[in-house]
Amino acid sequence: MKKNNALKPIILFLILLALLMTSFSCKEGQNSLLSLHASTKDLNEKTSYKPKLTKAFKAYWYNGEAEISSYKLEQARYGEIRNGHAVLVFVTEDFLPDTQVKADTYSDDNIPVLKLNATKNFNTGIYPYSIMQSTFYPVVNTGHALKISTSIQEWCGQVYAQLNNRKAFEIKSHSYFQGEADKSYELEKTWTENELWTKLRIDPNSLPTGNLQIIPSLEFTRLKHKRIKSYEANAQLSEGLYSVNYPNLNRSLKINFSSEFPYEILGWEETMVSGYGANSEVLTTKATKLKTMKSAYWTKNKNKNLVLRDSLQLK
Repeated sequence: MKKNNALKPIILFLILLALLMTSFSCKEGQNSLLSLHASTKDLNEKTSYKPKLTKAFKAYWYNGEAEISSYKLEQARYGEIRNGHAVLVFVTEDFLPDTQVKADTYSDDNIPVLKLNATKNFNTGIYPYSIMQSTFYPVVNTGHALKISTSIQEWCGQVYAQLNNRKAFEIKSHSYFQGEADKSYELEKTWTENELWTKLRIDPNSLPTGNLQIIPSLEFTRLKHKRIKSYEANAQLSEGLYSVNYPNLNRSLKINFSSEFPYEILGWEETMVSGYGANSEVLTTKATKLKTMKSAYWTKNKNKNLVLRDSLQLK
């Protein structure tokens, strides 16, 4: 009997140890399940970008070519209208969701996007301006642009701004102006003017209307030295016309487009105050389409291909 009594504490200890190990194993199992659920959720968020595309969309946008459209540009700058040209390049490509750049190889995790590279070139007196904006928008046509960037070069210097769509909108901007310099901050997600152009090309009926909060184009905010943020706006859609008015910025944008697929952009107008002080006045920038071509332009980089610029009426 004494031996049995001596064994009782040991048996009780072993039982308690077994219960603790079981409890720990259960928690480990729960953590594993939570990790699996989290990874599955992340995967589902990525694969949710798989688009349901029409045959017409696939035939036009997935034939190995980009759409290039040239425009006669009448650009308001410093209180005067400047003649130049604009080009809109739309092309589909795969986008890496984490590093947020164009993918070099295919992967199930890639996000199919419709990319717009929009350029403007014009002269202000003796010196030239060169502007480029890039917008990466998911072809599934939900959410917001995944990335937007813009750069502006002229003889005084250059500025650059970028928006990355992650948990929030991450803003980074760089400028040669003292009051702007290098900035980095976050914004709540909302509509961006840049993404509206690509959204229009996928389905104009999906464009937002009514009273909205919209982040104006990065080109506008940089040229006018405005903080990149959302502003009150009112958007309207009618047959072949989409308009956005920003009452607090004294600015309006009108985009004319074909009402039939692939909804080509025929031109646009942007009205706002141009110039500074006594030289300022309300002027309207206008772009009128010249030519559109489909081309794998990245393969047309030989001197013999210069003639293709004549086809777009680009000097």
